[in-house]
Order: sequence, then structure tokens, then C-alpha cells
Amino acid sequence: MKILKNNIPANITCLALSLTLCFSSCTKEYQDPSRAKTDVALGTQQGLTAVAIGLQRVYTLTRTGVMFNSVAANGFVTNELRLLNSGNIPELQLSTGGSTVDGTNTILFNLWTSANKIIYDADLVIANAGNLGDKGYAAGLIAYSSIFKALAIGNMAQYWEKIPDGTGKNVTFITRSAGFTKAIAVLDNALTVIAANSISASFLGNIPSDVNIINTIHALKARYALFSGNYPLALTEANAVDLTKASFFKFDTTSPNILFSIISSNNVFQPLNANLGLTGANTPDAADKRIAFYTVMAGATPTLRMNGFAAATASPFPIYLPGEMILIKAEALARQPDLTNSLIELNRVVTKASDLFGVTAALPPLVGPYTQQQLLDLIYKHRSIELYASGLKIEDMRRFNQPLADRKRNFFPYPFQERDNNTNTPADPTF
Repeated sequence: MKILKNNIPANITCLALSLTLCFSSCTKEYQDPSRAKTDVALGTQQGLTAVAIGLQRVYTLTRTGVMFNSVAANGFVTNELRLLNSGNIPELQLSTGGSTVDGTNTILFNLWTSANKIIYDADLVIANAGNLGDKGYAAGLIAYSSIFKALAIGNMAQYWEKIPDGTGKNVTFITRSAGFTKAIAVLDNALTVIAANSISASFLGNIPSDVNIINTIHALKARYALFSGNYPLALTEANAVDLTKASFFKFDTTSPNILFSIISSNNVFQPLNANLGLTGANTPDAADKRIAFYTVMAGATPTLRMNGFAAATASPFPIYLPGEMILIKAEALARQPDLTNSLIELNRVVTKASDLFGVTAALPPLVGPYTQQQLLDLIYKHRSIELYASGLKIEDMRRFNQPLADRKRNFFPYPFQERDNNTNTPADPTF
């Protein structure tokens, strides 16, 4: 069996591509027109593996994927990014903000549609994996698919006030808070399944080796617990993540990093400025080495461009950063409040001189004492720098009560395609 560089067997990769195309040409319920073939595929180990691998492709690849559209939508409305070409209408809407952003926006439509497709396909894998005889392989399928289902739910809950409670015709909506709770429940189920049957080596050999399943589940639980205001759970889950092990999406010339493809054209967006769009007390320190990591002067006539995780065709994109987990601990402690230990965790990021991905501030430690609000302000500042262009900033701006004037939208309008096909679609937010 031929093995590709990303450790996915070639025959499974081909099946994943064909199934992705089948599921893509779907109705609102994402049904496959050749249903019989799909039923057969979902009853086999190989077929389920192909659908599971397809989740990562839908999430990461091309301009329709969740990854690109999350970075773009978030980046424009939080002033991380500047628009280079006003002819890019969806980007222009988001860059302008306010009522200019409406249900016609294709960045929001792609984000919404890809996220819902991931949820639909993940549900197929999770529902059918239990029928396999190899329970260790089934556990791997459920855990791996649960990661992408949780990411899809979490992304929608970050950007919309309410999200669909599943897939199907006229599906009902739940609050974004309930969405984060649902994402956590998906991850909890995965942990329960793994506890009953350890993930088999054969499964791990058939999926991208760069996604660390156990660490990623705990990291996402920590993220969504924080967003839900469940600080004890966020702290527990962040502590469960092994920060010596990376978990990321890998790219190559066949499956390129879409952010690099966009940045290298220099025709869509680039960083707003060398301060990552931050102003006032949030302006990065001049000696902060994260600025040189995330930005670079490049081109025949040098201009400021994105660097970091958009630097090259094969640049990895982390599912979470070690610094995110440390900052989750800092915030969870500050809000409980445990200011002494919160500052200790914050300084682990501020003084960090080495990192799995090279994201290092390498600054002198902060010296207190600080009030709770002062400490939270510093945590927000360093989250904005450490997690630049990660798609998380708009959630941070709301959680840290940043001025509305500093962002161009608070929540997004629902795509017209959803409103036209679902009578339960909520009213659009005013801002």
C-alpha cells in the first residue's frame, strides 16, 4: 500500500476525495444522490476513515474552508487585517463593517456551510463507527471526528448569536452559549469512548499524524469552557494538555496552506499594521519578538505582509497554541480570582523564549501587584498578540468588554441561503 507524506494511505485518500465530492453535491440535509453507495461506504472501516479524513479537508483547504473564512471574517471586523483590493466585495463588506455586512456575504456563507457540512459528516461517522467490530478503530474514528464537529460548532458559536441545533430541514436554533456547551459534550463523549477502548494503532496509521487527538480534545474543551464562563473546567482542561506536543494541520504543494496562497498574491489582505491593529495600552512592546514572527517586510517594494502560519505553502496551522493554553489558565485564575497564580501563568507567556511553533515574546516579566481588572487587561493584550489571526479575537473582545467602537461587528447576520430555506432562522443582530 502506497503511503503519502501525511501518512494517509493513498487508496483512503482517493476515497476521501470522491466521498467529499459526493457529499458536497448535496441538499440542505447534505444527502448523497447515490445513497446506496454512501450506505455501503459508511458500513466499512475504509469508507468511514475516508469520510473522517474528509472533515479535515473541508475545514482547512481552499477559500471555502472554515479555516480561511474564520481568519478572514474575524480579522477584518477586529482590525487585524487591512483590505488590499476593494473589488473583493465580501472582504470589503467585512472591512467596512456595520450594516454593510449582510446575508449575501460569501465569506460568511462559506463559513456557515462548511461548518454545517462538517457537523453532518461527523455525525455520520460517529453514528456508524460503533457498528465496526474493531472497537479500538471505532474509538479513533469517533474521537477524530468529534474534534472537527466541536470545532465547527465552536466556530459558529463565536460568530453568530444563535446556531442550528443539528442539520436538516427547518432545524431549530440554540443560543451560542448552548452551542459551546454542546461542543464540550461532543468532546466529553469522545473521551468516554476512548476510556472504554483505546484508539488502535491501525487507526492512527491511517490519519494525519500531526493531529494529537487526546491533547486536542482537552485543548478544545479548555477553550470552549473558557468561552462559556466555566473557569474551573477551563483550568482543569488546560492543565490536561501536554504542552510539549504539537497538534496542527499540515500542508504541502498538493494541499497548500490557503493563507499563504492568499497572502502571496498580495491582492486580498495583509496585517493592518506592524502593531497587529492594536492601539493604546494594548500596543505591543517594541522588543516583543512575536511581531517579527507574525509580520514581515517583503516584496520588490517592501510592504508589511503576514508571516508566521501564512509564511509558506507548507506552513502548519496550529489547532491550538501552547500559549493559548497558558493564557487560558491565566484568565481562569484571574476570574476566580487567584491573582498571584494568574500572574505567574501570564509571565510564562510574556517571558517565553522557546515554543513548539516559534511564537515567543521573550520579554522581561511583568511585576505586580495588579488589580483583577489590570491583570485581565494584560491577559487580553497578550492574547491579542499571541493568538494573532487565529480567528479568536472577536470572542475575546466581547468577553473582555472591549469598546464596541474597536470592532466593526459584534455578531454576524445569517446567510440568505439559510433564511430562504429555514423558517426558524433568527432575526439578524443590529450590529
